[in-house]
Amino acid sequence: MLLGLVLYQRRIVARQLVGMAVSYVGVVLVFGHEITLQGSDAALGALLVFLSAVSYAIYLVYSGEMVKRLGSLRLVGLATTVACLLCLLQFVLLKPMSAAAVAPEVLWLSLLNATLCTAVPVLMVMMAIERVGASVTAQTGMVGPISTILMGVVILGEPFTAWVAAGTVLVMAGIFVFTSKR
Repeated sequence: MLLGLVLYQRRIVARQLVGMAVSYVGVVLVFGHEITLQGSDAALGALLVFLSAVSYAIYLVYSGEMVKRLGSLRLVGLATTVACLLCLLQFVLLKPMSAAAVAPEVLWLSLLNATLCTAVPVLMVMMAIERVGASVTAQTGMVGPISTILMGVVILGEPFTAWVAAGTVLVMAGIFVFTSKR
């Protein structure tokens, strides 16, 4: 949203600012509480996560402009083709060709990963950008960290504290405020 304002002079309404602020208060609440429980590399990890979020925001904003020009299907086709070619080039440059001989199970899992975990999510994000815009797509994407917390609790047995619950509620409330109409 802020990049859209700076790069494309897109207007920000108060509801969006409030929604974003509420969501980020939720994230900071959980992160601020959890950071004290982590080791010495927590600050580096936090910096890397922050830089990852910034790079994803840049990707979403520029994707929004490209989607307007090319459409979501063409952009996803182009992006995945370029990514695939670069992956193949990297493999050829760094690995012996004998490393390409893998078990059939690896090939099927790779195909499953390439379609369901890469191409389909990218297509869905681009279609969302095309329909509702990059800002709303990014804000709605905050559901990702929430689902990660819930999976950590259910699958990994991580503790679900009052801090995590409060942060989750704030993030969801922020998304509701951000995406709701007047």
